[in-house]
Amino acid sequence: MTVSDFVKKNKNIFWSINNYDSLSDEAVVEGILNYGDMKQVNEIIQIIGIKETAKIFRNQVNKSRTNYRPEIKNYFQLYFNKYA
Repeated sequence: MTVSDFVKKNKNIFWSINNYDSLSDEAVVEGILNYGDMKQVNEIIQIIGIKETAKIFRNQVNKSRTNYRPEIKNYFQLYFNKYA
């Protein structure tokens, strides 16, 4: 499964997008980590890989402005520190 196929399968998270093929991996990771359930998180990790998903997440949270809620940011910092 590709990232594009995954996004099409999970349209409820990406409801404001018409062109699913135009989403970057960064946007998909952010959307799934923020609004997805653990099944969806595991699916995107299988598609992109845990190291790449962790890299994308860490790049996003190390900026001065982030779209992650504090509890989500904390959870996935702990998660990726343990598993990636």
